[in-house]
Amino acid sequence: YGACCKIALDAAVDLEKFGISIEVIDVQTLLPFDLKETITESIKKTNAVLFFDEDVPGGASAYMFQQVMEIQGGFRWLDVAPRTITAKAHRPAYSTDGDYFSKPNAEDIAQVIESMMRE
Repeated sequence: YGACCKIALDAAVDLEKFGISIEVIDVQTLLPFDLKETITESIKKTNAVLFFDEDVPGGASAYMFQQVMEIQGGFRWLDVAPRTITAKAHRPAYSTDGDYFSKPNAEDIAQVIESMMRE
């Protein structure tokens, strides 16, 4: 959601060049949070899930993970361990350099998804 959507979509374009197709879901379209289990339906198609958030570990990604894995039972359809990508466990320094070294980017997403594909 938010600034993460463009980053995730950029990663999707990069991954497509390697024959890897991903589904990107903007969780802002699922408020109140995913009552129709859209993420679990995506997991049924892809057999994998990656929660991506620019907040620190344990923030929104942890909430989404808990709701989808525990409450909705999304783990039943996974072929690979679910993953999260978050910012580093500290607040970023000011300026774009701080964001670059503290917050996740498209390369981080591509690297994690390529790792998931190898599993």
